[in-house]
Amino acid sequence: MRFTFYQQLNTMDCGPTCLRMIAKYYGRHYNTDTLRKIAGFNREGVSLLAISEAAEKLGFRTRGVQVNLNKLRLVPQPSVLHWNQNHFVVLLHIGKKHVKIADPRVGIIKLSIPEFLKNWTSNSQGGEDTGTVLLLEPSPSFYENEGEKDRKLHWGTIASYLSPNKARLAQVLVSLLVGALLQLILPFLTQSLVDTGINTKNLQYITLVLIAQLTLTFSSVLIGFIRSRLQMRISNGINIAILSDFWIKVTRLPLSYFETHKVGDTMQRINDNRQIQSFLTGQAVTFIFSIIMFFVYAVILILYNPQIFFVFAIGNLAYFGWIRIFLSIRRRLNYETFHISSQENNATLQLMQGMTEIRLNNAEQLRRWEWENVQVKIFRLQFKSLNYSQWQNTGALMINQGKDIIISFMVAQLVVSGSLTLGAMLAVQYIIGQLSGPVEQFINLVQNYQDSKISMERLNEIHSMADEEPREKTFVTELPENKTIRVENLSFRYPGAGNEPVLDNVSFNIPEGKVTAIVGASGSGKTTILKLLLKLYEDYDGEIEVGDANFRYISPSYWRSTCGTVMQDGFMFNDTVARNIAVGVEDIDHKNLIRSCRVANILPFIDSLPNGFNTQLGADGTGISKGQHQRLLIARAIYKDPHYLLFDEATNSLDANNEKIITENLNDFFAGRTVVVVAHRLSTVQNADNIIVLEDGKIAEEGNHYQLSMMKGRYYELVKNQLELGD
Repeated sequence: MRFTFYQQLNTMDCGPTCLRMIAKYYGRHYNTDTLRKIAGFNREGVSLLAISEAAEKLGFRTRGVQVNLNKLRLVPQPSVLHWNQNHFVVLLHIGKKHVKIADPRVGIIKLSIPEFLKNWTSNSQGGEDTGTVLLLEPSPSFYENEGEKDRKLHWGTIASYLSPNKARLAQVLVSLLVGALLQLILPFLTQSLVDTGINTKNLQYITLVLIAQLTLTFSSVLIGFIRSRLQMRISNGINIAILSDFWIKVTRLPLSYFETHKVGDTMQRINDNRQIQSFLTGQAVTFIFSIIMFFVYAVILILYNPQIFFVFAIGNLAYFGWIRIFLSIRRRLNYETFHISSQENNATLQLMQGMTEIRLNNAEQLRRWEWENVQVKIFRLQFKSLNYSQWQNTGALMINQGKDIIISFMVAQLVVSGSLTLGAMLAVQYIIGQLSGPVEQFINLVQNYQDSKISMERLNEIHSMADEEPREKTFVTELPENKTIRVENLSFRYPGAGNEPVLDNVSFNIPEGKVTAIVGASGSGKTTILKLLLKLYEDYDGEIEVGDANFRYISPSYWRSTCGTVMQDGFMFNDTVARNIAVGVEDIDHKNLIRSCRVANILPFIDSLPNGFNTQLGADGTGISKGQHQRLLIARAIYKDPHYLLFDEATNSLDANNEKIITENLNDFFAGRTVVVVAHRLSTVQNADNIIVLEDGKIAEEGNHYQLSMMKGRYYELVKNQLELGD
């Protein structure tokens, strides 16, 4: 059976990619995103146990074992190896001296036995080094599944971005044609200048030819000037369109995507979009006419001397062959650059965004070392790239120089023998120079095409993901008359094999128009309930209903429009105070804005700012206190005038005075609204209509403040510890 290699598309994608390659080897295709979901992918990747569980869901029989090299030779291949204690690769073949593996980060490579053992072995049993291997064999159920279709972003889709610019593209192509025709006249003028003007000593004729050459050169420069401006306009338009469509797709992805993917990976894909845009508007457009002019000049050169063209063609075929050797190396280096650049983005963002915490915890040196380690990796990769580039360029230079020397000797010999005039020799040299241009462009085109294809593979991973609200699926976009939320037998665990359930078979009601509080120790599942109620995660067991409507079928975007939310990690934008409160609103209702700020008790602070509501806030609320940040988030939730309010520790950063005022204001605002409050503070929850006490993902108690206090159970303990009451 033929083995198909897949490159990992994200920094932590090695596990799902290995499983994808093995499934393909046995005849079933699965998209990486599907395997991620099955394996419980998170920001730390997946474990060997998660790969095993995912493989069994696909229909494989699996077994994870620790074996030595001799026993590894007997296992069925391909199988998954735990590599360097932080990576996964596919074992393809073990020979006497070499081992062949498929590394999703690098490619299919051969390693010597000592190199292989150095990377694979992790333990010692009975005096022998052993490593971890996951054995996979397809069962009959594997072949009962049809797999998935390979959803690809293809060049037809990419080329469609050129359609709105047809008129400008036509102008660019016309300018290229006119410029090429002008260039075509120059070799004949050069020959005429030497053979007719200089040989006959006709100064008037020489002057006339030189004026013609100057006119042609000026015209070519002018046409190039106009063409560059046209290409810049086309390039900018396509760049905006491609990036805009990318962000449209990203904003349609499920919110769980952003919980499981690193920021650096997504940022790197912006560069992938630009790579495709550059290819479309640069080399791809100009290369068409370069090819046409190549054949025109080739015909002219053949008419001058077929032998010279033959040497030129042989030399360039050797040049193509030499460059072809390095294409697979460039592909591998491209992926390595992507992954290391992603790591650098994450390390740099961590340094900038976490500087306060870094300084407070004296972690400057450690974090700087982490960043420097990434820079060392980048340096090594750049040195490796330089090494290959030098070999490539040296070989190319030797081939081209050898070809040019041979052609120069042939032309000189023809002139000496009288078979070619001096003017014809200059014309031939000019034609060869013009032929070399398209050859270089073709080499660049091949390399840029490869880079763009790799970029498209990575972008395809984003574009092939299902939207949060797929077009083919119908969602409910109105609330039922009864708006009570009913939760039945709800269970949930975060992605990742071996994770314990955060919520374990919980059932409760959130009555319409009432305040429901959820309390419990850290890690008991309080925030998880809010995330599920906000549709951040859909992979839960049990049922959630709003009245008689199944929660799964309610449109996520519509549902969130009916909810006002304050989360613990609420984000502030680099925008004005007003725009940070009225998020997503083009025309701000000033009356509603004032009311929201009064309820959140933030109006006096805003009035004290230099520009009031028009004061610009820094990114993520730089320049304001934690309490002011939290009050602005409360004002944001109130401004929406929602039916549902979900507060996660909305007052934990407030001082006692502000908390008292805001709590009283909120009690009035809560009237007639359905409210869910997650909190630790007694003052926040004691007036709730119902209090749910969670412990280890289960409901320990339920009732109002008076009832739970009289029970002297878990809630009473929480209150007693908070108020430091005696027995």
